[in-house]
Amino acid sequence: EYMGRSQLICKMEQEGERIQLSNGYHVWVKRVGTGAKKILLLHGGPGGNYLYMTSFDQYMPKDEYQFIYYDQLGSYMADHPDDVSLWNVERFREEVEEVRQALQLTDFYLLGHSWGGMLAIEYALKYQNHLKGVIISNMTASIPSYVKHMNILRDDLPADEVAFMQDIESKGEYSNEKYQQIMMKLYHRHVCRLDPWPEAVMESFGHLNQVVYNTMQGPNEFLVTGNFKDWDRWNDLHRITIPSLTIVGRHDTMSVEDITEMHNRLSQGSGEKSGIAICEEGSHMSHWDDASSYFSQLLAWLGRQ
Repeated sequence: EYMGRSQLICKMEQEGERIQLSNGYHVWVKRVGTGAKKILLLHGGPGGNYLYMTSFDQYMPKDEYQFIYYDQLGSYMADHPDDVSLWNVERFREEVEEVRQALQLTDFYLLGHSWGGMLAIEYALKYQNHLKGVIISNMTASIPSYVKHMNILRDDLPADEVAFMQDIESKGEYSNEKYQQIMMKLYHRHVCRLDPWPEAVMESFGHLNQVVYNTMQGPNEFLVTGNFKDWDRWNDLHRITIPSLTIVGRHDTMSVEDITEMHNRLSQGSGEKSGIAICEEGSHMSHWDDASSYFSQLLAWLGRQ
C-alpha cells in the first residue's frame, strides 16, 4: 500500500527533474524504476497532472520497467506561462518530442490517458519511428465521437436534470451549485467509480490548470467548446504501424464500441501487434477503479512485445 500521500508526493517532487523547452519554459519529469523497458506517461486534462497517474507506482514492476511521470507545460509541477497561444494540440505534440530528446528515449513506449491519449495518437502519427509501441488509454479517436457518447451517458439522468443542465449551459452559468452537483453524479458514474475518490485523484483535480483546460476542452467533461473540439483522427489510425494497445472502461466516458473500432483500424497498420483491453468494472480512470484488470492486461500486452 502507499505511504502517506503527502509523503509520497513530497518525495516525488524532490526527486523530479526540470527540462527546459526551446521556448525557454520548463516542464517536469520523474523517472520511477530501473527496468530496461521505458514508458513515458502523458496525463490527461489538458492542464491535468501526473498525480492521478500515480497508481502506476503500485502495479508496475520497477525492476522490469522504468515509467516516467511528466507534467506538461502549464501543469502542476511545470511552468505556468500566461500565454493562451501555447495551449494547442500541435505545440503539445512538439513538446513531447522535445521531452523525448532531453530524456534520450529511443525504442520506448508512450502511454497517454484521456487527453494524453489524443496526444499519444498525434505523436505516433508524426514520430512513430522513435516508439516501440503506443498505448492509448481511455481515449477515442475524435472529439465529436466523445461528445456523442457523453450525451448518451447524460441522457441516462432523469429528464428534469438533463433539461436543467441544458438550460444552465445555454446561459453559460457553469458554476451553478445544482449544476455542479449533477456533474459530480456523472463523474462518480463515469470518471472514477471509487467512493471516496483516491487522495491522489482529489489532489490532481485540485491542481488542474483551468486556463489550459478551458482553452482546449471547455467548461467541463460534458461540454466541449475549446480549440480541439473538431479534432478527428479516425481516418489516420491505419497509418500507425507500430504495436498499439487501446484501453477502455465498461463505464467510461468513452464508448467501448468506439475503442473497439479504433483497435480494428489500428490493426490495419500494426496487425496482430495491436491489442485491446476492456476493464469491465472500470470507468474513465480504470487505472484506479479497475486497477487489477487494467494493469494485468497492460502488462500482458507489454510482455508479448
